[in-house]
Amino acid sequence: MIAMIAEADKKELQLAKNLLENPGIAIKIINVIGLPIEKGIKKLPKNWSDKIGEITKKALLKASEAAIFTIKDIPGKGSSDKWHKLSVATSGGVSGFFGIAALAIELPISTTIMLRSIAEIARSQGETITSTETKLACLEVFALGGNSKSDESAESGYYAIRALLAKSISEVAEFIAEKGFVEEGAPVLVRSIANISQRFGIQITEKAAAQAIPAIGAAGGAIINTIFIDHFQDMAKGHFIVRKLERTYGKEIIKRLYEELPNIK
Repeated sequence: MIAMIAEADKKELQLAKNLLENPGIAIKIINVIGLPIEKGIKKLPKNWSDKIGEITKKALLKASEAAIFTIKDIPGKGSSDKWHKLSVATSGGVSGFFGIAALAIELPISTTIMLRSIAEIARSQGETITSTETKLACLEVFALGGNSKSDESAESGYYAIRALLAKSISEVAEFIAEKGFVEEGAPVLVRSIANISQRFGIQITEKAAAQAIPAIGAAGGAIINTIFIDHFQDMAKGHFIVRKLERTYGKEIIKRLYEELPNIK
């Protein structure tokens, strides 16, 4: 059955796997700034883990409220990747200038911009933005981190992460189908966001650690935020290519082929 998949689609799935499995935020940042982010991690506040959990959850909740609902539902229309990069770079410059203290203000803004960009990428791959399933798939992207030094869990591959999120995503979809739009504080949405934010928080910690390095400053903050959105745009492209092919050939067939394809670094 796998042999019946068109060669062009196999190549597209290989591209998706290349994007989704390589590499994480930390590696990309180090390659650009040329500095180990371990120096920044030492400068993060002692109660950082608790703070980042709350900041990340709030950012995702606010973003899920606003970002997707203003996009025109024209399946197949291209995404404005460069515009979104510029917007996130600007907010990163502010964060870089004021330091870690500005993260609680900057992150909801940059997350909203990124979620809008993710939604446009979804649309470009034929998704219907008004559908509940697509909106939740857009939020899923924030849990897709690529390979990360900070994430040594065996459950870090693309399909493993989707499996981990499947139950909470399904609960939200069922809730919306039964009761309509989910309010920001609805327990079912909060639980789902909490699961996503646990993984998104790993990427935020690496981003914050890089911005905490004294030599970075405002210009460095803009660069780091550009890397940050570029990373999640890559995750979104990979994710929605896979979903598009799943709609064509079936989930099990695409999953089997994905796992058989080489992991090209």
